[in-house]
Amino acid sequence: MVKKILFVATVVKMHIMEFHIPYLKMFKEMGWETSVAAHNDYTDPNECVIPYCDYYYDIPFARNPAKIENLVAYQNLKKVIDEGEFEIIHCHTPVGAMITRLASRKARKEIGSKVIYTAHGFHFYTGAPLLNWIIYYPVEKWLSKYTDVLITINTEDYERAKRFHAKRVCYIPGVGIDVRKYAVTDEVREAERVKMCCEFGVPNDALVLLSVGEVNKNKNHGIVIEALHRIPQTNIYYIVCGSGPLISKHKQRAKQLNLDNRVVFAGYRTDAENFYKAADIFVFPSYREGLPVAVMEALASGLPIIATNIRGSRDLITGDSSGVLLSPDDVSGFAEAIEYFANSINREKVRAVNIEKAKSFDLQTITKKYYNAYFDKMSEM
Repeated sequence: MVKKILFVATVVKMHIMEFHIPYLKMFKEMGWETSVAAHNDYTDPNECVIPYCDYYYDIPFARNPAKIENLVAYQNLKKVIDEGEFEIIHCHTPVGAMITRLASRKARKEIGSKVIYTAHGFHFYTGAPLLNWIIYYPVEKWLSKYTDVLITINTEDYERAKRFHAKRVCYIPGVGIDVRKYAVTDEVREAERVKMCCEFGVPNDALVLLSVGEVNKNKNHGIVIEALHRIPQTNIYYIVCGSGPLISKHKQRAKQLNLDNRVVFAGYRTDAENFYKAADIFVFPSYREGLPVAVMEALASGLPIIATNIRGSRDLITGDSSGVLLSPDDVSGFAEAIEYFANSINREKVRAVNIEKAKSFDLQTITKKYYNAYFDKMSEM
């Protein structure tokens, strides 16, 4: 009899497609039947084609847990799970995981389905708003009793999750990246640099800062714009790969500071790896993260990293020369760090360190850790 696995997340495009295709592939190659349950968040629904997925269920999850759509999502998902006879149900994202664990109770009890939950960053973290602790902490702790394996991706969440009720708690640093995809030679860098500069009108001899991520309040791109305004050097350009609700606001602020020709919003890109290869410095000013994939990608490209001193980033930028950690509101600190890494000698110092560090997060290495979580950990139960 064919074994079955179900992957669940709130959305397809921005989660399943971004992080889980290698794991769908792994199970397909092992002969398993693979299914995905998530909301189709493509602008054109017909673009929702998931590789290595045998069955797809469009579940109307809403990010806000209080939305009525989530009641419908629960009913639809429960039907899928009750009828699916899945050996493994692997859930992700706060809302998707909450509904999945509730909907899986019967399957766990009656047919022995194993529920795995990867927490990509708890909403309750050191320094989080009190409301986050009041709402999310008790919910996660309660739902952990319906969790066979709880996977955390940073050390802070791991230590906290060990106090919960899951049968097993694991620490796996992210979902992995293909480090070969981000490797860069001088020749490749020059070619990608020319392409990027031509597309966005950036001088080839400019110092290029890069951020990759959604343009929203949490990602805090505005701090970099303010820092640029404090730097006398005018040949520094800032490129942001990502879409989001604050692009217009940031463009307006850049114009007020006479930086509009040096701040570029490139939109959502499917070729972000080429931007890493062309850039000089990676900037990651978020207020909150789980374990940022973008920082791993920057490490693999050998870029120096200026990031905020938050959970997740601290796991990746440790006490060595790989980058600088700052307060999310430290404009002067960001300006000083940019000026420091404007010196090519200082950039070159971190290149080999970061490339070596990225190997710890290579997809092949992380896939083996997930295989252990799927099979070795569950065999101990």
